[in-house]
Amino acid sequence: MNAAGVARPFEILVVDDDSNLAGTLQEFLQEEGYTVQVAHSAAEALAIQARGARLAIALVDLIMPGTDGLALLEELHRRDPDLVILVMTGYGTIESAVDAIKRGAEDYFTKPFDFETARKKIARLMEVLELRERVAKLEASLECYPSFESIVYVSCSMQRVVDKARAAALTDAPVFLTGETGTGKEMLARAIHAASPRARRAFVPVNCGALPRDLVESELFGFRRGAFTGAYADAPGVFVSAHGGTVFLDEIGEMPKEAQVKLLRVLQEGEVRPVGARQAVQVDVRLISASNRCLAELRGTVLRPDLYYRVATVVIEVPPLRTRQEDVLVLTQHCAARLSRRYNREILLARSALETLLVYPFPGNVRELEGVLESVTAVSQNDPQTITGKDLKPLLQGGSPPAPPAGLTEQPVSMERIEDFAIQQALRLCQGNRTKAAAMLGISRDTLYRKLRRAADPESNGSV
Repeated sequence: MNAAGVARPFEILVVDDDSNLAGTLQEFLQEEGYTVQVAHSAAEALAIQARGARLAIALVDLIMPGTDGLALLEELHRRDPDLVILVMTGYGTIESAVDAIKRGAEDYFTKPFDFETARKKIARLMEVLELRERVAKLEASLECYPSFESIVYVSCSMQRVVDKARAAALTDAPVFLTGETGTGKEMLARAIHAASPRARRAFVPVNCGALPRDLVESELFGFRRGAFTGAYADAPGVFVSAHGGTVFLDEIGEMPKEAQVKLLRVLQEGEVRPVGARQAVQVDVRLISASNRCLAELRGTVLRPDLYYRVATVVIEVPPLRTRQEDVLVLTQHCAARLSRRYNREILLARSALETLLVYPFPGNVRELEGVLESVTAVSQNDPQTITGKDLKPLLQGGSPPAPPAGLTEQPVSMERIEDFAIQQALRLCQGNRTKAAAMLGISRDTLYRKLRRAADPESNGSV
């Protein structure tokens, strides 16, 4: 048993004023494959913890001069509640060990030391700690790589986008995402990766517009040591790092033409040649690209025609938020719910706020909506906080919501009609499951029932 496979190994802290026993324990644990630090006093132990050691387990002697083991246990736990502490005690002080467990110790050892018992207990604890870390990494990866279920929408236009993306995810065909800035192209790309056979491998996003022009090739394709000034060691590059997984090239239209030639070879031959290398390296990656430019511009002048037809096997256009008012409604509710969790207070939206947002064209799309709502939330301490139209207008471009673009709607649509449509769409997407539909809409189930009653009987007093 050891900490192999963890980027930075767990460490065990041994605290005992008996230097011989501490040394023996250190040697025993190191032979088991653990990284061990030793302290001969409470002060030394706290200093090791303060230096940022990645302590997982502490073996603490209960009887020490100065600060005893019980006091040290409490201080170690106060600084790091996740630290597992095992106390060491003689046969005559078992009561003290029981007291230590009541104060937070995981278990105890008796002296003289039974190394076989210690080996089993520590191995069991390390397995639990490593499992806990794997679960934490999995949860983090789920946040980083959202599934299609995490994309919030009820509109028919987004349903078509998600259906097409789901189908594309099952293949290895290159996908090209188009759409205005802030529409969620990267989130969609991550969902495609998460639903693909490559989901367990790396997803490597690259913003081509943020790469310095003279470093594009070395960043994408890697380089060998000495290839240029400052190349002190080999670097694999994006495509080798993503081997077996997915590369997401955001704003691919900003890529220089000379780099486009090398990218074309990667797609055609499945190999890259790092800068300064004599031989090519085989790579197996799935490519997803994105741009906020129109397809005609990309195909005509921005991308090489041969590259365009390689990267645009499956084209998915993400519609702007201003064309799907029902999604504005559900996204706003979801943002409010997320902000409530983040700021640990209730965030509500007045009708005037919803009406203000429904007629605003959102040039920054979903990203702008999220930013505006958080801006209002961050400067308030009210609990509950009710966001109004008056709160929002100063943050919208131009200070107030302009009229919807020509051709978007022939006549103003009431919020009730938009809300009713959103509810019906949510129920359809959730196959009639009202609990799931309420979650999708960002409202409680009771609120959903009330709105359904209002839709069925417009003369009722159901609250909107």
